[in-house]
Amino acid sequence: MLFMVIERFKEGKKEAVYNRYQTRGRMLPEGLQYVSSWVEVDGDRCFQVMEADHPGLFDEWIKYWDDLVDFEIITITHSPTNG
Repeated sequence: MLFMVIERFKEGKKEAVYNRYQTRGRMLPEGLQYVSSWVEVDGDRCFQVMEADHPGLFDEWIKYWDDLVDFEIITITHSPTNG
């Protein structure tokens, strides 16, 4: 399954998010795969496409970031016009 992950960085935490990412990486559990991402121009939100067979894997991943980021996770599918 594909998922759109919208990360909203908590007030004053943007630098801490990028520092943690630089030192620890994404910290994805086995079975949760990063596909691609985009960052809002002001850098306060990140939009990621991820793939997983089980949405429960997000719970494990979010626990590493929920002190810095609020998450919205949406199940998505390919658009019929994009193939």
